Amino acid sequence: MNYVYILQDKEFRKIYIGSTNDLRRRSKQHLKNNQNWILVYYEAYRPEKDAREREQKLKYHGTSLSNLKRRIKYSFL
Repeated sequence: MNYVYILQDKEFRKIYIGSTNDLRRRSKQHLKNNQNWILVYYEAYRPEKDAREREQKLKYHGTSLSNLKRRIKYSFL
């Protein structure tokens, strides 16, 4: 499986959007570098290409991220 995920910094509330084929490993790497990150959302895809396209839409097309934030507004700090 391939994942698109959103992390949020507990202190500064900024978000990070990424994709990976191993969500647990990648989450641990982020936590190793900064203990303030928390996983607030993820999506799973079979093809890597779908996950990469979704990541790009969330990063570079404001409406995609805005719509998602509206949908999961209680997940964010």
